Amino acid sequence: MSNELDLASFIRDVPDFPKAGIVFKDITPLLGSSAAFEETVERMAAAFAGREITKVAGIESRGFIFGAALAVQLAAGFVPIRKPKKLPWRTFRHEYELEYGTDVLEIHDDALTSGDHVLIVDDVLATGGTGAAARVLVERFGSRVAGLSIVIELEFLKGRDRLKGFPVHSLIQYR
Repeated sequence: MSNELDLASFIRDVPDFPKAGIVFKDITPLLGSSAAFEETVERMAAAFAGREITKVAGIESRGFIFGAALAVQLAAGFVPIRKPKKLPWRTFRHEYELEYGTDVLEIHDDALTSGDHVLIVDDVLATGGTGAAARVLVERFGSRVAGLSIVIELEFLKGRDRLKGFPVHSLIQYR
C-alpha cells in the first residue's frame, strides 16, 4: 500500500444532481483508475485487519463494488443488502426514516449467523440512516457489527451521530 495517492482528487463534483442545490460526489473517476481503486480497497481493509471479519455486508449499489473487493482482501464472505424486491430468497426487511420520507433495506433471512463478525460497507456516509438500517438488519441475526467502512463522509450532515457504538472509518471527509 503506497498511501501516496490523494484519493480525493479522484472524486468528481457534479452540481445539481440528483436535484438543484445538491453537489453529488461521483466516485466513477476513482473506480476508473486501477491504482486509485486498489489503494482505496487496501486502505479500507487495513482499517479492519485483524478484527476477525467473517462477512462483509455491502449496501446497494455502490457498496457492492467496494464490499465485494473488501471481502476478498479480508478473506470473508460477501452479503448484499438491497432495496426491496431485489433479492430472490426470503428476506428480513427494515424500514427507516430519511430526512424526506422513508426507505427500506432487505437482506436474505439466511445470510448471517449469530457467530458472524460483520463489516458494513458503503460508498458515502451522509445522514447515517442507511448505515443505521444496515446495522439493525445485521444485528437481527445476533451477529456482531465490527464497524462501518466508507469511502466518503459528508461530515456536515453528522451521520456519525446515528452510528454511535461501533467504529466508523472513512477515507475522504468533506466538512
